[in-house]
Amino acid sequence: MIEKKNLKRITMTLEDLGYHKELKDYRKENDLDSFGIGRVISEHKDRYTVKTEDGEFDAELIGNLRFTAASRNDLPAVGDWVSISEYDDGKALIYAVFPRKSILERKAVSTLGQTQIIATNIDFGLILQSVNRDFNINRLERYLTICNASKIAPIIVLSKLDLIDKQQLEELMVQIKERIKNVPLFAISNQSQTGIDALKSKLTKGCTYCLLGSSGVGKSTLVNTLSGDGLMATGKISKGIERGKHVTSHRSLIVLENGILIDNPGMREVGITNISDGLEMTFDEILNLAQDCKFNNCTHTSESGCAVLEAIEKKELDADAYTNFMKMEKERMHFESDATERKKKDKDFGKMIKSIKKQRRNNKY
Repeated sequence: MIEKKNLKRITMTLEDLGYHKELKDYRKENDLDSFGIGRVISEHKDRYTVKTEDGEFDAELIGNLRFTAASRNDLPAVGDWVSISEYDDGKALIYAVFPRKSILERKAVSTLGQTQIIATNIDFGLILQSVNRDFNINRLERYLTICNASKIAPIIVLSKLDLIDKQQLEELMVQIKERIKNVPLFAISNQSQTGIDALKSKLTKGCTYCLLGSSGVGKSTLVNTLSGDGLMATGKISKGIERGKHVTSHRSLIVLENGILIDNPGMREVGITNISDGLEMTFDEILNLAQDCKFNNCTHTSESGCAVLEAIEKKELDADAYTNFMKMEKERMHFESDATERKKKDKDFGKMIKSIKKQRRNNKY
């Protein structure tokens, strides 16, 4: 059972939660005006916490919505707008899920050809990496790819600035800017508050920002810093590995004065799905070079006349970026193959069920 939060009461409008004209129009066109409307701020298996302008509700799905869902992705996720009806003090039923303007997802862990929703209706992805042992440009490009695939604007945030000196920071910034172009980059310290005001100035009221990054990079601490309140539990820094302990166990949406944050558990794996658009945006330099390859079906691995390989030889293209691109492209192709195989299995299973039902009807008579 989800307990109703006892946070200090602040006057809030639907616009503070990110409500906009498209949602209002959809609500009217689909005769949902008689229901209340709110946003899912946390999910616990089959229970949800929905935030409205009147408060928070412990909510569950009506049976029809649950049983007509073709997959887990058809059910509410953190960030979704839903139609609700209150049936008791602090309790409500969810009757409908509104269309999503964006879906941030990754490959489902240990599942053939399926995706897992991270969060929905996001405007910006705040990609956090700490400047110490967590720093990894390949992983940054991976997060950029899933953001670009979802049409979510990425923002890179380097955290724990207090652990390195100014020269080390400048070297890291140069590394990032050489590989990643035209993405806002901030360096912050939650301890000293360095860079926090600059990051706050980037946030806009009514926009939703999803925090992405590994465990212990300071996502929950950043939520507390930006909110000015200890909303999220945080772990102490381990001296041995110079990183915080994993404390966030589920996704949650937090409304601030100048924006909306979605905090996520740290992700050990960021599996690539069928996101060719995201790869093209993240590695546009490689895709532009590929236009000049001798063969239209060039794989950029060993062919003569490959413009990509020639650029690497001339040091006009970063070899590490190329290797990372090829790795993710291979993952994308595997996912696409797995998804096709899963659909075939689902189709065959459906045919088998129909056959059994038909046979039972025949035997009955």
